[in-house]
Amino acid sequence: VPAGMVLNDVVKTLPKEVFEVDDFKAWKTVAITISALATGYAALTVAPWYLYPFIYAFLGTAATGLFVIGHDCGHNSFSKSQLVNDIVGNAVMTPLVFPFEPWRIKHNTHHAHTNKLIMDTAWQPFRPHQFDNADRIGQAMMRATMGPLWWMASIGHWLFWHFDLNKFRPQEHAKVKTSIAACYAFGLLVLLPLLVTQGPVGFVKWWLLPWLGFHFWMSTFTLVHHTAPHIPFKQNREWNAVGAQLAGTVHCEYPAWIDFLCHDISVHIPHHLSTKIPSYNLRAGHASLLQNWDRHLNKAVFGFPLMTTILTQCNLFDAEKKQWVGFDNRAV
Repeated sequence: VPAGMVLNDVVKTLPKEVFEVDDFKAWKTVAITISALATGYAALTVAPWYLYPFIYAFLGTAATGLFVIGHDCGHNSFSKSQLVNDIVGNAVMTPLVFPFEPWRIKHNTHHAHTNKLIMDTAWQPFRPHQFDNADRIGQAMMRATMGPLWWMASIGHWLFWHFDLNKFRPQEHAKVKTSIAACYAFGLLVLLPLLVTQGPVGFVKWWLLPWLGFHFWMSTFTLVHHTAPHIPFKQNREWNAVGAQLAGTVHCEYPAWIDFLCHDISVHIPHHLSTKIPSYNLRAGHASLLQNWDRHLNKAVFGFPLMTTILTQCNLFDAEKKQWVGFDNRAV
């Protein structure tokens, strides 16, 4: 981006209406997600086994819609009421066993430090020295996480960041404990009875597989929206907000049914320019960016070519050379 340009230069070009919170549109996203989940589970009760892969793809994507609603709540863009945002955020994320308040705190850190080395809490790239100094098990885990098992990376992030009180300031502990307690309560009151009454197979069928589908999209969205061979992670002294949020974030086109069920979370660049834009206004924000800032936007199409590029060329980030390298073609 041009020298001297700041984030507000871009934000002020967005139409005012994209920042408007509309209660009807917000609750419409809730209705869509609940209806989609009900449809998916109804299909699961009657469909033959050979249709299960399609149903689970649908259910995992619909479950991701719960997170996206919570995502709006975490940015106070679901409702003008802080109380409503807090209640709905906890309500929709608890069935995913995803503590709302710990996520909200760390996610806002991600927005403040997008693609910044050390500071970005969404994900940090592996570095060549980390790979070279790791034992064989550690190297195998890195290869898997940035390779064929990329879709499980979100599970590790979920465990590491969201249940440890030591990662939060004392003044944040009350809300953090409430969200964590809600997740434990869901496990005790819903998941444990499910396991007892339906057995391990029923537990996997009714909850675990849709949950894994949700983490597939969490891992994929995070990786795709912030990774490309030409997009660097930067040191604090080199980093600037407009470069990271406008030119360091990727807009990716997914099949329409995925965007519908995930409430357009893939329309990601306007969201990084301003977290106050509700999910249902992201497309209008993106249309404005195309008119005014198109040459600064990174655009991709989801599919095998895109994922192959990321998973073979963006394995390790060399901070000294300021470039991505593959596991096997780095300079040793």
